[in-house]
Amino acid sequence: MEKTILTGIKPTGQIHVGNYVGAIKPALELAKVPEYEAAYFIADYHGLTKIHDAKEFRQLSYGIAATWLALGLDPEKVIFYRQSDVPEIFELNWILGCFSSKGLMNRAHAYKAIVDQNKSQERDVDYGVNMGLFNYPILMTADILMFKTDVVPVGKDQIQHVEIARDIAESFNKNYGETFVLPEYKIQEDTAVLPGLDGRKMSKSYNNTIPLFVEEKKLQKLINKIKTDSLPPEASKDPDASVLFMIYKEFATPLEVEKMKEQFVSGIGWGDVKRELFHVMNRYLEQPREKYNELMAAPEKLDEILKVGAETARSISSQFLKEIKQKIGIQ
Repeated sequence: MEKTILTGIKPTGQIHVGNYVGAIKPALELAKVPEYEAAYFIADYHGLTKIHDAKEFRQLSYGIAATWLALGLDPEKVIFYRQSDVPEIFELNWILGCFSSKGLMNRAHAYKAIVDQNKSQERDVDYGVNMGLFNYPILMTADILMFKTDVVPVGKDQIQHVEIARDIAESFNKNYGETFVLPEYKIQEDTAVLPGLDGRKMSKSYNNTIPLFVEEKKLQKLINKIKTDSLPPEASKDPDASVLFMIYKEFATPLEVEKMKEQFVSGIGWGDVKRELFHVMNRYLEQPREKYNELMAAPEKLDEILKVGAETARSISSQFLKEIKQKIGIQ
């Protein structure tokens, strides 16, 4: 029996190499597993908690869609949709909100992080918190439960989202009988958390990212900015401690990775490593970059693909929502 697996990305910035390695690449691999029915979505309304410029919001949403397609996602083999095109999700969001305690939302990591930051800066604890951000876990729960999701691939810092979804689903099921599937999280244990240009985790918040589809000259410049130590070329180096090697092995062939590892041990200059990194990254991304740019120049094509995906998604969500509404007493 097939299991439903769900992955969504919110449009709050340009997709960067860290996003690709940590989320997109493993999600695309899971789409190839026969026992999974895969669903992918652009979590655009989640992005509204941060992005309030209409033009930027629209472009970032298209950017997520174009990225998935450019990297090989086949919309004919998976369910691929834009969250905002499936209104049933938002009706379910309200229903689930009525089974979600404020205390549960208070414990959500994203909200707690802002509260802690505000306290450290002696501001009101809820400074900068809109209700979309506060209720974010409930909408995410609706995303997950609407499609009877069995498995949600997450990083270790996102486990709580799935746990909250289970808590809310159990609360509903206890009251109305078995309705929602209790989702499980799947951690990609071998997925790398890539450091950015400055050695910290690659993140838009740190402004240390390498945008995935940046043009060639800019890619070379960004790679040259990656922080390295002062070891001379002839010195033996530990590949596992190198940001450059961590990124290199995600884009190079297995044979190239082994050869580079040997060069690290025997001695290689950082400039040479950066040149090789640019070579394998640019080679790997050349065709996807071209397709990405073509799609971004033709938003009507993206709209058509997403429209077809939304119709498939709604054929599932509309029927399930009817069942849910009947259970709560709305005919």
